[in-house]
Amino acid sequence: MTVLHTPRLTLRPITPADLPEVVAYRNDPAVARFQAWTLPATLETVQDLVSDRPLGAPGWVQRAVTLRGGPLLGDVALNTHGPQAELGVTLATAAQGQGYAAEALRALMAHAFGPLGLHRLHASIDPRNAAVARLLTRLSFRHEGTAMQGYWHRGEWTDDASYALLATEWTP
Repeated sequence: MTVLHTPRLTLRPITPADLPEVVAYRNDPAVARFQAWTLPATLETVQDLVSDRPLGAPGWVQRAVTLRGGPLLGDVALNTHGPQAELGVTLATAAQGQGYAAEALRALMAHAFGPLGLHRLHASIDPRNAAVARLLTRLSFRHEGTAMQGYWHRGEWTDDASYALLATEWTP
């Protein structure tokens, strides 16, 4: 079980006790707008987020983002496939704009490029999500391109912006 710590945050496995809060922020229209999960989120649809799989195991592995010794703020995820992984972050509205996403992703990146020895991290976002585009850029991710109307999302064709960072480009 991988638990990561930063000066302010703990990234730990999501527990069954977290699920009501996960459902609440995943159903918030402002949080869900650019995310791919099916709405409405329910206790049943988020149950799979509870896992003791280690970060770096193949497929999506989520971690709760909490203040050290405090409340659940959201979650981060790593979708590992061979020497690469996609990462993602979701924070409750009240936790946004306070630097928590950057801090949590830096910890995830350090783990991915450090102990996991991954070669490349990437993220796929809706380019209308300007806050996450700025966040990825601040974290040194490179915008690799945008697929125009690349996927069907909540009743409309949506653009898909790709960002990536190689281990050789990363500085802790």
